[in-house]
Amino acid sequence: MPEPLTPAGFRADLAEFLHQHPDEVDLEENPLYAGLDSLRITTLAARWRDAGVDVSFLELAERTSFAQWWQLLSERQAGAARADV
Repeated sequence: MPEPLTPAGFRADLAEFLHQHPDEVDLEENPLYAGLDSLRITTLAARWRDAGVDVSFLELAERTSFAQWWQLLSERQAGAARADV
C-alpha cells in the first residue's frame, strides 16, 4: 500500500515543479499563474494517483488554487481510507 499523501508531501511535490522550497509555495495561488502547464499538472495527477488518490487532470484544472487542489486530494484520500475499512 502506498504512503498516504500529506500536506508536507503535497507542498514538496508542488515545490519541485515550481522550482521553490516547500515553505515558499503559496497555497492560495492559481496553479496556472504559478507556472504549471498541462504537462506538469498531468504528471502531478499521475504521481498522486500512484500514491492512492483517485484524481484526474481535469479535476485539478477546474480548481483555481493549490488550496482547492489539497482539499480535493485530502477528501479523496479520506474517502479511499474509509472504503478500505
